[in-house]
Amino acid sequence: MESSFAALCTDFYVNQKIALKMDLPSNRETVLHMMDRIRRELPSMSRFRRFDDELALESPEDESEYSWLSLRRTSIRSGWVNPLSLERAYDLHRLIIEVAPYFLSISPIDVEYVELVYGFDLEAGDDRNAIVFEALLSNSPFSSVIDPDHEVMLDVQPFLAFSLSNKGDLQAFLEIKTRPDQLEFHNGRVNESPITVYLTARRHGPFQAMEELNATFGMLAGHLERLAEDRVIPNVVVPIRETILSRPT
Repeated sequence: MESSFAALCTDFYVNQKIALKMDLPSNRETVLHMMDRIRRELPSMSRFRRFDDELALESPEDESEYSWLSLRRTSIRSGWVNPLSLERAYDLHRLIIEVAPYFLSISPIDVEYVELVYGFDLEAGDDRNAIVFEALLSNSPFSSVIDPDHEVMLDVQPFLAFSLSNKGDLQAFLEIKTRPDQLEFHNGRVNESPITVYLTARRHGPFQAMEELNATFGMLAGHLERLAEDRVIPNVVVPIRETILSRPT
């Protein structure tokens, strides 16, 4: 299953976000010890960088597969791009869940939500908005809103959100990003950004114990795998891919 994910798109990635209510500690020794702990487990993640609003530990980006960790003011984010297997990406995120509470003094009441994201990038050298419209909306009543022979679509970015639990604390989101640029239309500028399909599963707090996060991760991963394989791949990613391939190069 997982190999087919990457085969259908230009880049496939698995990202995690742990959103917090309070600011993370900025103590130099604490942060460095955590980064070193991650680096010992994943030696390829050897590049430590500082930006205006985050600290990042990354592997080299000169290969198609790379991983990263980012500490921001109220969140811990991590990702693996083009993993050889889903488990390879999952191992990084599970490691973050294991070590971050210890090094960064995170308690259960501090966790606002945990989310896991599948991202599918599809290169499209043509009009990305038109591609998404043709692939997903052209056979629906929504297509009658626009006259494609005389009007140009400037922004077509469908978004859906739905609950996966009766309580509403477990949610899923599907978003298609075309990254519209008005200068493309007015000045004929070429924007080579891909079409991206984001599939997200998110569990909101409260959490009673930090041990819940590991079980939550497993639950989120299970939902994403099911939704991706049964719904999003055949009904969203494949139609967009086929529409891209059907257009003249």
